[in-house]
Amino acid sequence: MIIDTHVHAYPTSDDSDMTLEQIVEQALEIGLDGVCITDHDSLIIKERARDYSRKAGFPIFVGAEVFTYEGDVLVFGLDKLPGQRVHADYLLDLVQESGGIAVSAHPFRTNNRGMGNVARRHCLHGIEVFNGSTDMINNLKAVTMAEDMRLPLLGASDAHRVEALGKYSTWFPDGMSNEKDLIKAVKQGNVYPVRLTDKGFEKISRQIIKST
Repeated sequence: MIIDTHVHAYPTSDDSDMTLEQIVEQALEIGLDGVCITDHDSLIIKERARDYSRKAGFPIFVGAEVFTYEGDVLVFGLDKLPGQRVHADYLLDLVQESGGIAVSAHPFRTNNRGMGNVARRHCLHGIEVFNGSTDMINNLKAVTMAEDMRLPLLGASDAHRVEALGKYSTWFPDGMSNEKDLIKAVKQGNVYPVRLTDKGFEKISRQIIKST
C-alpha cells in the first residue's frame, strides 16, 4: 500500500484548503491507497475521518502534527494531545505509554519547526526524510540522520493543496486497515519512501538519492 503519511485537511488545519472529500478524490486519481490526516496540534477530525473512510471505502488514518519546543513531531496512537506546547520528551513519553509512534517531521526544514540534529537525542520511531514542502538538500540531511540512527525512513507530501498530494509517500504492507496496523509496520521497519512520477509511484533508491 502507498500511503501519504502527512496531510492537512480543512477546516481542522486552517492553513489547508482541502476537504476530506477533495483529498480522497485526488488520492484515488493519483493512485494512493490511503492517507494520514495529521492536523496541527489537533485530533478533532478523527471521528469524521473514520466515518468518511467507511463511506468512501478508502483508508484514512488519523494522527497529528504536534509542535513541541524542539520542533514538529508526527504522532499516531494517542487518543488525546497535550493541552499546551510541551517538550518532545514529554510527548514521546505519552506516545510510549499509549503504544503509538512518533516521527520527526521535516527535521531540517529552515522555518524553526524541524527538530534538526536534536532528534538524535530522542527516542523516535521514524524520520520523515522526504517531505514535499521541504528543499531537497534538507530532505537529504534527514536521510543521513535516519540512516545514522537506524530508524525507518518515511516520505510524505505535507500537502495543504490538492495538487501537492502524494509528491512523496510511504510504502506499507498490503492489508492495513487501521492506525494499529500502521504503527506496527513502522515499529517493524517495514516501510520505505516513494515518489510520484509520470508512471506512478516508485521507490526512492540509493541510486535516485545520489542523482538528486
